[in-house]
Amino acid sequence: MAETFGFFHAWLRNPLRVAAIAPSGQALASLITSEISHDTGPVIELGPGTGAFTRALIARGVRQEDLALIEFGSEFATALHLQYPRARTLWMDAARLRMVDLFDGRPAGAVVSGLPVLSMPPRKVIAILIGAFRKMRPDGAVYQFTYGPRCPVPPRLLDHLGLEAERIGGTLANLPPAAVYRIRRRHPAPIHPVRLSSRQPAPVG
Repeated sequence: MAETFGFFHAWLRNPLRVAAIAPSGQALASLITSEISHDTGPVIELGPGTGAFTRALIARGVRQEDLALIEFGSEFATALHLQYPRARTLWMDAARLRMVDLFDGRPAGAVVSGLPVLSMPPRKVIAILIGAFRKMRPDGAVYQFTYGPRCPVPPRLLDHLGLEAERIGGTLANLPPAAVYRIRRRHPAPIHPVRLSSRQPAPVG
């Protein structure tokens, strides 16, 4: 109850940055981490909030030492640091991910995102994706949830970055109901910023 109240309080202060009025449920946490295990290696979590996905990752065998928790909300970041002292918790904007060194240079195997990308401008989404894929192995994937009917990253942005998205499942048990998409490189090569047309925002980076 205290966790839900804290999440709701954060939503009241900034509803565009906090995607929902309540923390993600166990069903969504189980779905978004379903393809991740100890063998995945380091995992980056973007916008962990109260740690629903973090708990699911640890339950699937990911060590705290192999977790980087990127959280913009100071109250959430403080609580995560206290709860998971062996993980690396960074209080920062996920759009700056490419600027930090994680896991002593080891590439991550996956990125789990709890960010409300539907409410973000394209420039910011591009910056987040570029940073995420620069920190991952060529076969790594970003797992992004959404409350909408389709992938929250528009096809034109996926195309410009050489990415593809696949829906891996949905759950009606979450409040509100949610779906999860796996976003990967179309070809296992390093991702680079791409300048969009003059009618579209230029990428950050």
